[in-house]
Amino acid sequence: MDFSSTEKKYEALSPFELKNKEIEMAQTHHERMMLNAGRGNPNWVAVTPRQAFFEFGHFAIEETQRTMIRPEFGLSPGEDGAAKRFEEFLKKNKDAPGVKFLNEAYLHVKNELKIDPDKFVFEMVDGIIADHYPTPDRMLECSELIVRKYLDMAMCDNQPPKGTFELFATEGGTAAMDYIFTTLKENKLIHNGDKIALGTPIFTPYIEIPQLNDYQLVELEVQQDENEDWQYPDSEIEKLADPDVKAFFLVNPSNPSSVSIHQSTLDKIAELVTTRRKDLILLTDDVYGTFVNGFKSLAAVAPLNTILVYSFSKYFGATGWRLGVIGIHEDNVFDKAIAALPDKDRDELRQRYSTVVLEPDKMKLIDRMVADSRAVALNHTAGLSTPQQVQMVLFSLFCLIDKEDNYKKTAQDIVAKRFKTLYAAVGIPHPENPYDAHYYTTIDVPVLAKTRYSDEFADYLVKNFEPIDFVWRLAEEKSIVLMDGGGFDAPNMSVRVSLANLPDDAYDKIGKGISALLAEYHTNWEKLKK
Repeated sequence: MDFSSTEKKYEALSPFELKNKEIEMAQTHHERMMLNAGRGNPNWVAVTPRQAFFEFGHFAIEETQRTMIRPEFGLSPGEDGAAKRFEEFLKKNKDAPGVKFLNEAYLHVKNELKIDPDKFVFEMVDGIIADHYPTPDRMLECSELIVRKYLDMAMCDNQPPKGTFELFATEGGTAAMDYIFTTLKENKLIHNGDKIALGTPIFTPYIEIPQLNDYQLVELEVQQDENEDWQYPDSEIEKLADPDVKAFFLVNPSNPSSVSIHQSTLDKIAELVTTRRKDLILLTDDVYGTFVNGFKSLAAVAPLNTILVYSFSKYFGATGWRLGVIGIHEDNVFDKAIAALPDKDRDELRQRYSTVVLEPDKMKLIDRMVADSRAVALNHTAGLSTPQQVQMVLFSLFCLIDKEDNYKKTAQDIVAKRFKTLYAAVGIPHPENPYDAHYYTTIDVPVLAKTRYSDEFADYLVKNFEPIDFVWRLAEEKSIVLMDGGGFDAPNMSVRVSLANLPDDAYDKIGKGISALLAEYHTNWEKLKK
């Protein structure tokens, strides 16, 4: 069957939209089970912190029933004596699911983090009951302290920079990116026609967002080298020295290649922003960082220039919870850049935020994001829902008290095992790289064709088939749904496999499907040569 004309039409779509067409094709063959390794939604859930969430809800309801103002109408809970009542609840329910962890988490907050226990328990009770707007709207106070400690560990390898990262709790990493782009534009830190650098390959929406009419940014690729374990060569990092480049946006570990940045490259970027490019905006999405041991974000080495985005979705199997944070250092280049804007621009910004604060000039960028997230006029109702913040806190505490990193080791083992299974089934050695998160992997089909068969056959594939032909036929003929790597600015005719969302044995079938399809291309090519 000649797919080429239809494929050409679909190549204009995001790989996430193309995936929907692949699913449609894969599901037409009811005699075969569809294997969809396209999306990155994990097939595990962190059980204990969820048990704790629902058990804590029982305590919170009891708190509202201490005073009933009408039948079915409890009273908003109070802070006085909350910790003592919680301790009694823990003793009374010590055998209930999640209570052992709740007790350990409570003691950690009280004894190690030195947070007032009444204040903490009340914030969690009021948060899970959700009878008030989020206050402060940027993030609840105890919640921010606890999540910051988690980020110090997870994003900075327990070596956070001096000073404090202020956090804004958001509806996942996607909302975080939306808010960031909006506020950078509204506050004159980026303008239509500005040049921004993208660390490629990269999550496709980050390629597409800057091109929208809202921003009209000019994109410069800072490319990872496939032949150097998907690292950034020094020559690519040097592109950031160009003063016309306003910002560098990246995913670390990368998506789709799933590899984190070498420390030496982090150091080069840090040196660049402390010498030649003190004004450079660094925006890093580090959702996969917890899958790499010793991971360090750009926020750890270049804190003054970095906007950090982290999501709890992948590590904890919580994409539906929509839990994310934006982190910006209290002493940053963004607030200084706004203060140095021309008078006309500052007058416009004073007018924009004048209904929110008395002194708009003193308003930090991160607080402007909060206001902008609700079109400024609705700032008084801004903020992530408080039950979401409670679950975020419980996820954070779950890892903070796990001194042996048992959860981390298991999560890493799950994806690493699938990674090895996939490559064994394809029939090639799996890459060995300590910087690899193993959450996704990218297989370059022409490179595989060259290695297994010949340079001539690889050239034939590239010259005679549309770039999406391989993923298209995998769906149509094998009922295997993978992402088109080219849509992420990875090599054309490469495939991205999510190693998180299917049972372990599915990756053997996917690997064999990739290998078998390539063999079929080769058989047809051999027939053509005769």
